[in-house]
Amino acid sequence: MSKVSYYTPEGLKKLREELRQLKDIERVKASKAIAEARDKGDLSENAEYDAAKEAQGMLEMRISKLEDQLAGARIIDESQLDMSKVLVLSIVKIKNQTNGMEMTYTLVADGEADLAAGKISVNSPIGQGLLGKSVGEVAEIKVPSGIMKFDIIEISR
Repeated sequence: MSKVSYYTPEGLKKLREELRQLKDIERVKASKAIAEARDKGDLSENAEYDAAKEAQGMLEMRISKLEDQLAGARIIDESQLDMSKVLVLSIVKIKNQTNGMEMTYTLVADGEADLAAGKISVNSPIGQGLLGKSVGEVAEIKVPSGIMKFDIIEISR
């Protein structure tokens, strides 16, 4: 049973494209690698064959995982989102109370998270701590080093 995950249209397109790439191109490459290794002789002592079979197994696991993600994927209707609270797709400007540093993050689904691009998962500790908060509130987030406190400065889409 797949769990429901929410994606932007771009994120869902990226997920579908990755699955298509794996099925249409990488699967064919894996089959060819196995066939080439098989042609080299005795399979019981053929490390290349074993490696090709293992790579194929990993590929099939990735394909299965992506298919499961897509089965539970839903597109977020941004027009229905409450702008007064932090939700999925919210762009949140926060200020660390300890060091005064300001950061801006976009909360996205797990599959779209990219810290370098300022996109954090709603399931990450910071994402979880920010969800449901409004401007002016303080988010207390438990991290491995203790509790971090962030002021919610601005919420946008």
